[in-house]
Amino acid sequence: MDSLIKLFFLILLISSLIFGKINGVEISSLNHHHHRHLSGPKKLFVFGDSYADTGNIKKPHAVSWRVPYGITFPGKPSGRFSDGRVSTDFLARLLGIKTPFAYLWKDYVGKERLRYGMNFAYGGTGVFNTKSTSPNMTIQINLFEQLLGDIYSQSDLSFSLALVSVAGNDYSNYLALNRSIAALPIFIKQVVDQTELNLRRIHVLGVKKIAIPSLQPLGCLPLYTSSQGCNETYNALVNYHNSLLEQVVAKLNNETNHSTFAIIDFYNAFLTVFKNKGENPESKMFETPLKPCCEGSCGNVDEKDANKYTLCDDPESAFFWDGLHPTQQGWESIYSVLGKALSASLLKL
Repeated sequence: MDSLIKLFFLILLISSLIFGKINGVEISSLNHHHHRHLSGPKKLFVFGDSYADTGNIKKPHAVSWRVPYGITFPGKPSGRFSDGRVSTDFLARLLGIKTPFAYLWKDYVGKERLRYGMNFAYGGTGVFNTKSTSPNMTIQINLFEQLLGDIYSQSDLSFSLALVSVAGNDYSNYLALNRSIAALPIFIKQVVDQTELNLRRIHVLGVKKIAIPSLQPLGCLPLYTSSQGCNETYNALVNYHNSLLEQVVAKLNNETNHSTFAIIDFYNAFLTVFKNKGENPESKMFETPLKPCCEGSCGNVDEKDANKYTLCDDPESAFFWDGLHPTQQGWESIYSVLGKALSASLLKL
């Protein structure tokens, strides 16, 4: 009972902290448009986690390299945590460039193929250390910095965009360690403060435009939902994270006197897709959006090689692929909702 009372007061605290949004923050809204502007970014550099990873974990250390991952695209596991394309692929398409290669494979392709940028994102990682084997955001930026002057020049960076994907691994790790829920708002502030340092560093290194998604509604991920629907306690915490992130972006843009930093509004885009009953033509309608296509221990088998998961008949009918990650069709819907305003905010350098 004491823990329930603490949770109740925690929600009240967070609600008071996020009361009143920060005005003047550049946030993508909910329209659809794909247009390549001639002066837009020519390279995409990606930092983050499994929402953006396109193959940086060595085989076979992650389920992203196991069947049935990748069954929609490219037809076999490719290191993406989905049945097909992920956030990075759709953002690259919006920019009118090819998906940048994963850092792990940079030595296996010619420099010509690296002209679209590079992806340093690594599934399971966070702003801080989440796993001993996962390079956190700071390490990923270190890897990027080591390539400057060799593979990429300062003039390259002046026509580039960075995606900084933070999808909640710091918080899931925090909860897994049974740390105090009452102290979580303090930790959220630490995560956003470190994110600010990361954004400043990427900008100082020379990247012209930096996009960071707001945190998606974690309480609506299948792993955390219940028969009552989304976990609104988790979503209240997400709203606090996002309100702090908005303040940081507003401050950074004020300092640079330029719309250098842009928030990609994943939170509202996810909710828009979930709530679509057919009235929003920009977004596909999913009958049961919170039900994953791959249920159970997706990608794993038992000692007799029997699947420890069940698979839906059509991944395109599902928004979520597994307990945490959207399907390719889910990501398609997210970027369709973000659409025109996202293009407008990111294609101007």
